[in-house]
Amino acid sequence: MSEKYDFKAIEKKWQDIWANEESFKVTEDPDKPKYYTLEMYPYPSGRIHMGHVRNFSILDVISRYKTMNGFNVLHPIGWDAFGMPAENAAIKKGIHPREWTLGNISHMKDQLKRLGFSYDWSREVNTCLPEYYRWNQWIFLKMFEKGLAYRKKSYVNWCPDCQTVLANEQVISEKCWRCDSEVEQKHMEQWFLKITEYAEELLSGHQKLSQWPQNVIAMQRNWIGKSRGAQLFFDVSDSDISIETFTTRIDTVYGATFLVLSPEHPLCLKLIQGSKDEKLKRSWIEKKRRQQRSGEEVLEEEKEGIDTGRKAFNPFTKQTIPIWIANYVLMEYGTGAIMAVPAHDERDFEFAQKYSLPIKEVILPVEDQEPEESEGVFTDYGTLVHSGPYSGKTSHQAISEMVKKLQDIGKGKETVLYRLRDWGISRQRYWGTPIPIIYCSKCGVVRVPYQDLPVTLPADVQFKEGEGSPLENSDEFVHTRCPRCQGEARRETDTMDTFFDSSWYYFRYCSPEEKNLPFQPEKAAHWLPVDIYVGGVEHAILHLIYARFFCKILRDLGLTDLDEPFPHYLSQGMVTKDGSAMSKSKGNVVDPDDMIHRYGADTVRLFILFAAPPEKEFAWDDQSIEGCFRFLNRVWTFFQQNLSLFQKTAKEAPIEDRSSDDIRSIQRKRHQTVQKVTEDIRDRYHLNTAISSIMEFFNELKKTAPELKSTQAGQRVLTESLIALLKLLSPFAPHISEELWGCTGHKSRLMLCSWPEYDPKLLKEDTVTIVVQVNGKLRGKFEAERNTPVQTVKQQALGLENINKYIRDKKPRKIIYVQNKLVNIVV
Repeated sequence: MSEKYDFKAIEKKWQDIWANEESFKVTEDPDKPKYYTLEMYPYPSGRIHMGHVRNFSILDVISRYKTMNGFNVLHPIGWDAFGMPAENAAIKKGIHPREWTLGNISHMKDQLKRLGFSYDWSREVNTCLPEYYRWNQWIFLKMFEKGLAYRKKSYVNWCPDCQTVLANEQVISEKCWRCDSEVEQKHMEQWFLKITEYAEELLSGHQKLSQWPQNVIAMQRNWIGKSRGAQLFFDVSDSDISIETFTTRIDTVYGATFLVLSPEHPLCLKLIQGSKDEKLKRSWIEKKRRQQRSGEEVLEEEKEGIDTGRKAFNPFTKQTIPIWIANYVLMEYGTGAIMAVPAHDERDFEFAQKYSLPIKEVILPVEDQEPEESEGVFTDYGTLVHSGPYSGKTSHQAISEMVKKLQDIGKGKETVLYRLRDWGISRQRYWGTPIPIIYCSKCGVVRVPYQDLPVTLPADVQFKEGEGSPLENSDEFVHTRCPRCQGEARRETDTMDTFFDSSWYYFRYCSPEEKNLPFQPEKAAHWLPVDIYVGGVEHAILHLIYARFFCKILRDLGLTDLDEPFPHYLSQGMVTKDGSAMSKSKGNVVDPDDMIHRYGADTVRLFILFAAPPEKEFAWDDQSIEGCFRFLNRVWTFFQQNLSLFQKTAKEAPIEDRSSDDIRSIQRKRHQTVQKVTEDIRDRYHLNTAISSIMEFFNELKKTAPELKSTQAGQRVLTESLIALLKLLSPFAPHISEELWGCTGHKSRLMLCSWPEYDPKLLKEDTVTIVVQVNGKLRGKFEAERNTPVQTVKQQALGLENINKYIRDKKPRKIIYVQNKLVNIVV
């Protein structure tokens, strides 16, 4: 055994052994409980970053811990390999996206192996390979057959720099989530997935997700946005047009003094036809349609609008009210049209004041009610006034009666609306899954036959900046034959949103070699659901909603019985440096390769887990990683100094020989540490405090080692403690732990050994601190053996010098004793 801790040689040795022995390869085993650990698979950008290292290290500890506790652990890895960066590299560097992506995967795979992660590489998936994305196409066609995939023309989010459409979830503060460019609105034919069909189930399913962070649940609930209210139609005068609105406050309908439509509403251009200044109005509408607006921005921006010149009948008052088009109404909320009640809605009030529109109060606070107001506008429920036959009724009474009236007169009904919109998956790029649709002049929209899947990407294409998808210019790809009539036809040139790929990859891991289906249902039933899923909170809306949606789709296709794929989600915090997230532009990136070269993988793993619990932000500190490196060096040196303990074959000393204070103390400390580390990993995922406990235990061993080595019983206890230390350390620092395990004479693999156990009887301290009070005030304290007889404790308390000073010649009236804690002398 080398005197020096040669981490480079040790880590290379064990990585080679694990690879050659396929140590982490797993198959279904009915005799063992299964445990499926999953992290969000990485995008192959070229290099892993410290966020990856933290995420993957968290799950590797859990995986190794579960293996040592007898679980059959599935811990797979793969690559989210389609996406814009590969195509941008093709444009800027002249490298084909496939070549760029596969080269990056090769490098990143080597990085992950150098960190010692316990992946089953035989299950590796790569979403840019036809053997994976053919199943994207298969799933799409099944959804198309069920009416869950459809095509329509609509206003979409368009990134002019990426030259592609973005889903609503991919627009952040009016900017592209990838390149930060200003997003525009564009009217285009697009393919959509009908996620709204599952809106209610996506909401109700949260009841099954008790092990999700509450902030993630709240973000999803807000995005789905369920609202109960009334559908209400306003007939446009002098026309056959009827405008559908949605309101949660139909009790205010008598106060509706105008209607407002979103600029994106399909009736806008029709309503302004023939009006005065039609050309200017049309120009204003088109300008607003080109602007990407979210609910947050709408609340902050100045309200603007135009009067269409048309009027509509209020179905309750029978009076006409003007129809406006305004920027504070969004098409994605409700129906894209609202009845404006300025007396009871602050946005309507602000708009009405600006354009001098009528304001009619129809709700008053009930007696003794503390009014809920916003900007001076009464927005709470109350008592109706100026509301015809409903005046004097409470809001809740009126809502019930008004909804019935709507149904009776055929002008609306009670309904539920969701903020969630169908998922637009069309992308005008090359590097994605081709949508398996053919357009025929005779047969219309025709699906590609299943036997012709996969529709593969052509290799010989030209990549030019600002020219959209290269597929449009590929005659080889575009021109084809209609599978129905065999006539000339053309292929769909849009590719799928890459979130399609990641919405079901966790199923594919269960049987990555399956040739006839996306996955084998029997194997999926064995492994799923995922027992713990680790990822960032930034995926709360995008990936996690889509993955839950796909699980329900696959269930309804008969491939699984699963409702929810991830009953337990652990959201890890970001890695920061110098007070901000690591990024190349800020010059604060720490390269994992540099750290591995300087300190070794075990040190990097230990440090990235030591400084903060997984769910909290982690601040990188160069000095602290030095501390972790020194700790592992001390462990190495201490074992080297005590190797002789493991070479002795003396039988274990009798239990009565283990009665010295040092032996009892270190035994107690060992059992306490095993309990603490076990609970920190198993129950709380507080890996930082688990590491701290291991370090504290090691320091205690070093301090007591000289005394322990002086007796045979002490040597035996020290040996047992060192074995326990290695087992506890191994999930965090597996290379050094395996090497020391072998150096101490063990022939087995440490990772396959059982996790250490603790004895509850040995956890308690032998001595306790007894607090002594005189008339309820602290006056002293002393140490005593646990459960010392009551009379002995009282005598020791009375014998304290400081206590005599307060008692003097007074005789105690009463002495109260709380066992093992407190003596109160009453004088």
